[in-house]
Amino acid sequence: MPILWHSPDPRYVILADKLHVPRSLEKQLRRAPYRVELDHRFREVMTSCARARRPGQRGTWITRDMVSAYVRLHELGLAHSAEAYDGDELVGGLYGVSLGGAFFGESMFARAPDASKIAFVTLVRWLGSRGVDLIDCQVETAHTARFGGEHWPRARYLAELTSRLDRPTLRGRWALSDAGMLPGA
Repeated sequence: MPILWHSPDPRYVILADKLHVPRSLEKQLRRAPYRVELDHRFREVMTSCARARRPGQRGTWITRDMVSAYVRLHELGLAHSAEAYDGDELVGGLYGVSLGGAFFGESMFARAPDASKIAFVTLVRWLGSRGVDLIDCQVETAHTARFGGEHWPRARYLAELTSRLDRPTLRGRWALSDAGMLPGA
């Protein structure tokens, strides 16, 4: 089965410096109900996304071949995950690919209230502090709409993306404690 590529027009994006966090979620973030980590259980995040039930969808586009391809990108330091834990239990997260100043979000899942949202906000803030300011969500969903994204026509998206791809890529395994992580490392 071929690996499918999706390129919607318009494209739904979130700029890190324009991230909108609803007040109730900001309260949850301050309460810290979950521990958030980066890149600890990448494969498990992907397979959890594949298993997540989504209203109006039958099955998943996240096939074994896709998991293999993205795990390889993770090994190369280009694909990353943000994970929310309740104790040692993985209860939510997301994964995507980072190139230059852009992060291409692929999928998210949650097994506990606000788990994926908390992982997402933590990741976007971490990325923004490191110069990765374009979060590509591809399409607007009810889940991503609350964060203040924008629809960009293909021409604008490609122009903005081109400028971001000129920036160094944050390679390697990510960690929230990597205050001094160097681009391209």
